[in-house]
Amino acid sequence: MKVLFIHPNFPGQFRHIANHLAANPENTVVGLGDAHQVVRQKHMTRSVKLCGYQVSRQAAPQTHHYLQVIENNVLRGQAALRSCLDLKKGGFVPDLICGHAGWGDLLYVREAFPEARIIGYLEYYFHAQGADIGFDPEFPHTLDNRCEVTTKNMTQLLTWQHCDHGWSPTRWQASLYPESMHPRIAVIHEGVDCQRLAPNADAAFVLPDGRSLRRTDQVITLVNRNMEPYRGFHVFMRALPEIQRRSPQAHTVIIGDDHDVSYGNRPANGQSWRECLLAEVGEQLDLTRVHFVGQLDYPRYLAALQISSAHIYMTYPYILSWSMIEAMACGCLVIGSKTPPVQEVIRHGENGLLFDFFDQQALAEQVCNALARPDEHQPLRAAAHATAQRDYDLATVCLPRQKQMLEAVCQAARPLVAFTTRQ
Repeated sequence: MKVLFIHPNFPGQFRHIANHLAANPENTVVGLGDAHQVVRQKHMTRSVKLCGYQVSRQAAPQTHHYLQVIENNVLRGQAALRSCLDLKKGGFVPDLICGHAGWGDLLYVREAFPEARIIGYLEYYFHAQGADIGFDPEFPHTLDNRCEVTTKNMTQLLTWQHCDHGWSPTRWQASLYPESMHPRIAVIHEGVDCQRLAPNADAAFVLPDGRSLRRTDQVITLVNRNMEPYRGFHVFMRALPEIQRRSPQAHTVIIGDDHDVSYGNRPANGQSWRECLLAEVGEQLDLTRVHFVGQLDYPRYLAALQISSAHIYMTYPYILSWSMIEAMACGCLVIGSKTPPVQEVIRHGENGLLFDFFDQQALAEQVCNALARPDEHQPLRAAAHATAQRDYDLATVCLPRQKQMLEAVCQAARPLVAFTTRQ
């Protein structure tokens, strides 16, 4: 099988399946993405032929602001098409193309490869209300904002016309797409490595000042890639003074950067969200017990999860982070926001705990109870690990399903496992 994976941040969500297919010498696997990202992340793939495109320019300043994202996506689509034509000229004609549908890369690939089967990775379909937009009353959206976000779906809707099938990682994310698309969407998570991500009672995490934390310590963990409201950073920081007051031995380890935002906007004053929240609550905190450790290499990230007494995961109704499943695989007690992406995986009192996203008091109460009564919460930890193994393990669950999906799409005109909200 000849497979072309396309993602502007290649390998993106295709890392594991691309490596898995490329390990078979009977397959030819090519990865295409933005040239800078392909070079930066080339260590993530093996036996995959890597190709990079370069976008000719950015959207013009005079373009209507609703359409600047669309213009950038068109330019990206043109760049991807030029690379595809070069691949074809060099003799590579894929049987199957699998690419992210949201960035424009797939818009025109049918022009280069009219006979190829195409799978569009459907990560998130924007809604002007009922999902992330308007969820947080602290950050209201205007009519202009709502119109702009609706316009963003143009790229995916145009891309879908050329797709034979769709792929979404969770049922909730799939459910956001128009109902007419549902029969051709397979729901398969990217998967986490449960062989490596597992509980370890002997794990230790060394803080920047040299102190070492272990499972016997009271440790609160939060993974927040860019410390932003979309992942509940503001709610957690406002709850932290009460948590510290009630749990004077507890340490908080916050993993992530504050140099940028992944989702949403920067604070209006130009500061980072970390700076804003520390200005708001910093004087109420014992900062010797709050550790901002930045981005971690994988072994240190793994150790932080393995020593966690309570792992906080919060999100707007938006894309579910891999980190929550990884924490569950490590046997963390996940205390999560009662929002649809989290509720799809965590059942309150069975394999984790849930609280209303905005209820700081409930968050503090659950964290302090977890720290004070670790033995009582051990069954939830075990159930979280079992959930990750049963439903999200890379080797035994997700990769086999992904491979089956790709092979079925490659072999049939209109395949295969249909998603439906009625199941």
